[in-house]
Amino acid sequence: MIGWIDTVIQGVLLGGLYALFAVGLSLIFGIMRLVNLAHGDLIVLAAFVILVISRALGLNIFVALVLAAPILFGIGYALQHFLLNRTLGRDILPPLLVTFGLSIIVQNGLLEAFSADSRRLDADALETASIALGGGLAVGVMPLMTLVSAVAVIFALNYLFYRLPLGRAFRATSDDPEIAQLMGVDNRRIFALAMGLAMVVTAIAALYLGTRATFDPSIGPARLLYAFEAVIIGGLGSLWGTLAGGVIIGLAQTIGAHINPEWQILAGHVAFLVVLVLRPRGLFPRAVD
Repeated sequence: MIGWIDTVIQGVLLGGLYALFAVGLSLIFGIMRLVNLAHGDLIVLAAFVILVISRALGLNIFVALVLAAPILFGIGYALQHFLLNRTLGRDILPPLLVTFGLSIIVQNGLLEAFSADSRRLDADALETASIALGGGLAVGVMPLMTLVSAVAVIFALNYLFYRLPLGRAFRATSDDPEIAQLMGVDNRRIFALAMGLAMVVTAIAALYLGTRATFDPSIGPARLLYAFEAVIIGGLGSLWGTLAGGVIIGLAQTIGAHINPEWQILAGHVAFLVVLVLRPRGLFPRAVD
């Protein structure tokens, strides 16, 4: 019984990591209906940016994250302003093709710069620290911080969307970009700000990716797959749904691994397929025209 309780706890904590992978993807789709096939590779890029800053300046990774965030915001803003805005329109194919190409470019660029060797972000004592729950149960500090960070990011984004002027501009542009433009909203600037914000969220996801596992330039597509599954399970454009989707995948994987270690990854994909069959629009769908 203790083993099953621990499996569920670890599954929920793992779901926090998958939710962080997915929030940036959900944010971009919700605002501009853009499916970013380079999202996983941008997470890996962010991890390498944090790694370089941390090692070059001899900084703690959390301090390096603070310094990396504005850099990644600038990368996201420039990427959207100079490239992706040119692809947006009623046809969804151009953004897919461009982001697919961007994915290949980022992967190969990282491979040239850092080689295929696996890297890791050093969190010092936090990597092995744990909190005892009693009864032989314990939770790792880093996994718990990952889940708390996912919840905090979603709270912050919802506050921005529903309490701040920029959030109202995001919602107006998402609901009807033509009317928003007529009311004086610069859609292209709003889209660029949204991508910059998504890259900051991506940096947070990258921090926990790099502390909980090794990473290399080739792992982006797998991270993209987990993010897609979490977004689709939760419902396209729903941030809290994305958290639920990440937790479902995490639970499916840990339960599958508890039954048979070979079933871990497969169990997550099966859970995604089951939800997709039963609820094709996800658990918490947002109306999309």
